[in-house]
Amino acid sequence: MVVVLDSGPVSLATNPNRDNPDANRCNEWLERLIAGGVEVVLPEIVDYELRRELVRANKLEGLRRLDAFGEAVTYLPLSSAAMRRAADLWAAARNAGRPTADDKAIDVDVILAAQALIKDGEGLVIATTNVGHLSRYAPAKLWHDIYLA
Repeated sequence: MVVVLDSGPVSLATNPNRDNPDANRCNEWLERLIAGGVEVVLPEIVDYELRRELVRANKLEGLRRLDAFGEAVTYLPLSSAAMRRAADLWAAARNAGRPTADDKAIDVDVILAAQALIKDGEGLVIATTNVGHLSRYAPAKLWHDIYLA
């Protein structure tokens, strides 16, 4: 099984507030997946999406936690193949009248889905807090609904 993470679960997993029940639940979920042999993947586009705000707000502890998280899981760099696949997905969504972002937006969801599709793998699923947009392009579930088989 391969679980590709969207920004929602990564934000929870790297949340420095140990009193946050959702963050604790997400970290326990990730620990179970990893202990069970699941490949947990942090796509570079998700790292970017979270990192840009942490840098802007000068949240050094958040940046440290994001860096450590990226070293603890499989980090999936952006590639030309993923960006080309994202362009195809973006165009197909607009031609079908079903865009997931404004035409001038970078559309992180499309890039994330393309990274996941390029990654491939048995049982691949994107773990997210917003299934609606991502499931148009790739298998996606709410993070807490993903269990070991």
